[in-house]
This record gives sequence, structure tokens and C-alpha cells, in this order.
Amino acid sequence: MTRRIAFFDSGIGGITVLHEALRLLPHEDYIYYADTLNAPYGTREKHEVKKLVSDAVGFIVHQGVKAVVIACNTATSAAVEDLRRLYSIPIIGMEPAVKPAVEKNGRDHKRVIVTATPLTLKEEKLRNLIDRVDNEHIVDLLPLPELVKFAERYEFSGEEVTDYIRSEFGSFELEQYGTVVLGCTHFIYFKSILADILPSHIDIIDGNRGTVSNLKKIMENRGEPGEGYGRVEFFCSGEPVTEAAELEKMNILFRILSDQNNKKTG
Repeated sequence: MTRRIAFFDSGIGGITVLHEALRLLPHEDYIYYADTLNAPYGTREKHEVKKLVSDAVGFIVHQGVKAVVIACNTATSAAVEDLRRLYSIPIIGMEPAVKPAVEKNGRDHKRVIVTATPLTLKEEKLRNLIDRVDNEHIVDLLPLPELVKFAERYEFSGEEVTDYIRSEFGSFELEQYGTVVLGCTHFIYFKSILADILPSHIDIIDGNRGTVSNLKKIMENRGEPGEGYGRVEFFCSGEPVTEAAELEKMNILFRILSDQNNKKTG
């Protein structure tokens, strides 16, 4: 049996990273594990998140995978170092695209907004990243926890979503900003709405491409070429997803992401 690559998230956010992997690594087979019974993670205490992630990844590793992508910024911040000490297979985490945002906007004399969950924003991992790259102190932080809840309810548009986003960005003088960093994989489902609401000069970026490029490089360096066909097996909190209605929900998410890509290239 082909050894697969696993993607893990508290919910559906990591599907956005898996979607990127299916584009860049089409000859792999995949597991996608969503801990839906315990989502969201971003408003939990760190010790809770570490325990949940540890239990989920333990289950995933027993499926015989060759790498695990922690496709969740919150879980990465809380638990990735512990997981790397525990397992010999590659454990790839997420990192908000702060560095490219700072490099670009430092040159352009603009500021940067980094959005994420409350736990990610207060974690030492992100703070160290910002301290390392933000020499001119141009980064501001914005928690958007409600976007995770909207996404998990499959509410990707509508007045409530739009009003929430407008309200949260309302305290910023947006003419001073050049980039918004999406530091939570759930937020990517709202990229089109964000593009409609924010001024047209603001770039909206995320860390998905960088994460998957890193995964691809690691697999190549380990001499483990893909021998699969882009097949995906879904799990929710340890249980396989087999019902047609639930699988169709996954297809809806892929269609949303494909539509976003088509808008960018169209």
C-alpha cells in the first residue's frame, strides 16, 4: 500500500493547505484529519491544544503515513516542537507569511496586519518570528476568532460575515497598510470577501504555498517520490468519513478554493 501524507487541523481550515498540496504534489495520496469534535482550538488554553494535537497525531501516525502536515497555525504554535521530538517522520508546521510581508512593505513604507486566532497571536513562536524580521516595527496584530466559527458552520458569505470583517478592520487607517497576512488556514475561505472589503492596494497573503513547497522539498530530499493518484481519505476526530453528505461538504470546500484560484488567474 502506498504510504500517504497526512494533513491535520482542528476543523476544515487545513483543507486549504491540502488543496495546495493536490496542485503541487498530485502523485501523492493523502489523509485529512479534522478534529471537529474539539474545534475551535484558537480560543482554548495551550495545554488543552497540546493534548488534543498529541492524541490526534498519534492516531494519524498509526495509519502508516510518511509525513504529517500540521495544517493549523494554532496547533503548530502549541505543539509542533513536541511532535518533532516524538516522531521520526517529518512533521511540517505552518508559519504565517510575516517575513515576505515585512520585506515588501518595509520597502514600500507601508504597514502590515497579521490576522490569526487569539492563541496563535499570543504564542511565543509568532512573537519570535515578528521580532526576528520586523526591525521597523510595522506589524500590527488582529485576532479574528469568529471567522473560524463562520467557516465551521459553512458560512462563507452574507451580511453577518461581512459586518464582522468590516467591524474588525474598522479601527485601522487602512491607507497606511500594504498587506494583510492570513495567519489561520480557516481565514483563506474568506479571501474573496476580504478582497472586496479592503482597499484594492492591500495584498492578502497566506503561508500555504510556502508550507507545501517545504513539504515537497522534504519528500524529494528523503527520496520518497509520490506513487499515488491524489486520493484522499477523510477522518473526523478519529472516525472515517463515509457518508455521502459529509463527503460532498468536502467537495464544496474544494470548489470554493478552486473558484478563488480561477479569479486570480482569470
